[in-house]
Amino acid sequence: MKKVTAIFDIGKTNKKFFLFDADYQEVYREYTTFDTIIDEDGHPTEDLKSLQDWLKSVFDRVLKSDKYNIKAINFSTYGASLVHLGENGDVVTPLYNYTKPLDSKITSSFYDKYGPEEEMAVSTGSSNDGMLNSGMQLYWLKYAKPKVFKKIRYSLHLPQYISYVFTGIPISEYTSIGCHTALWDFSKKDYHHWVYAEGFNEILPPIVSTETSINMNYNGKRIKIGVGIHDSSAALLPYVRSIKKKFILVSTGTWSIALNPFSDHLLTKDDIANNCINYMRINGKPVKSARLFLGNEYTIQVKKLSDYFKVSEDYHKSIKFDYDTYLEILKNMKPIFRWEGIINETIPKETKITYDNFVHAYHHLMIELVLLQVKSIKVATGDDNIEKLYIEGGFSDNDVYIKLLTHYLRNMELRTTDSSLGSALGAAIAISDSKLNSKFLKKNYSLKEHVPFIIK
Repeated sequence: MKKVTAIFDIGKTNKKFFLFDADYQEVYREYTTFDTIIDEDGHPTEDLKSLQDWLKSVFDRVLKSDKYNIKAINFSTYGASLVHLGENGDVVTPLYNYTKPLDSKITSSFYDKYGPEEEMAVSTGSSNDGMLNSGMQLYWLKYAKPKVFKKIRYSLHLPQYISYVFTGIPISEYTSIGCHTALWDFSKKDYHHWVYAEGFNEILPPIVSTETSINMNYNGKRIKIGVGIHDSSAALLPYVRSIKKKFILVSTGTWSIALNPFSDHLLTKDDIANNCINYMRINGKPVKSARLFLGNEYTIQVKKLSDYFKVSEDYHKSIKFDYDTYLEILKNMKPIFRWEGIINETIPKETKITYDNFVHAYHHLMIELVLLQVKSIKVATGDDNIEKLYIEGGFSDNDVYIKLLTHYLRNMELRTTDSSLGSALGAAIAISDSKLNSKFLKKNYSLKEHVPFIIK
């Protein structure tokens, strides 16, 4: 029987289960999706009962396999989500969706007590994002639903709840606490004073290291069970463990997030104004992170361009960077696109396409978007001297994006990585005792190095 580590990787849409061997090679996977249900206010949310049933049924089935010998299990999930348990350990509320609107009266009440807002953002590394701050979820519950709040014995971040399903032990860990929750004071390295003032420390379980594991006899087998990890921190972990020099990791998708795990400074007011927040490494250190709604904007603008030039919606995927087109655009370069999801004071009042073909317009769009990306990376870098840049996710195989980014950041060594496993692999590494070497990314992530094009 092959010895393996089992990982549940729980996304908002896809719920995945993996088995990894000792070399972190995937040997098995399966996934499912669930329809959302609604909470008592009619807002869509996770079907926690179906998720729990699936977790147990998949694991129990694979545990009985005569092909795999599961030695450890860990969990990676999305953040900004709390599961509230009563005295008997039962779930007492829905898993409230972080997209749920938050009453402005609640927000105002919070900042009247504990603001100013800007100072709170600096100390907690969390901007005012409503329910996306899980600390605000607790505050909302206490004052909007006091009868429900009184039933709560423990509030668990989602990764730790998934671990609790298997261990029955309520705990907290750093990466979940530190992901824009507004709970943590990064200067004190402790919960913020408002958490104690509200008494929330009494329902937040004891904090343990992300690398903690619990040795248990589960269905007759001795298994090491992890405490779970926030997915963004999990995706960062393989890089931190295998790269010796400082680097910036840009995780691209709907959001493009530039992660700097080496910043020693608290966020400044300028950082907050530039859409910076903190995530947290497994050792409790902050990860300065600059957010850009890049993938969302790209999707919107490419759809409009495709309609305008009457080309297929997939046509953009085939376009490669063209140097002559780039030079031609630069002759009269000025912003022509009005963004819909990105706030920028210099954008025009409306989009004005001045080209007669899709390729030129697409190149212009990418120049504008990449210049925003460059600014975001520089914000995340701050005063740190960082020469290595890694790009992963959806834009890592976009030739125009990569060529332009390599050009505009010529002082950095740019590499792309390709791993659909991302946070699942990080969760496996978090519970493992083995160390990673410098060849890990090349072997497991299809590492590619890119050099700037020659300026003629």
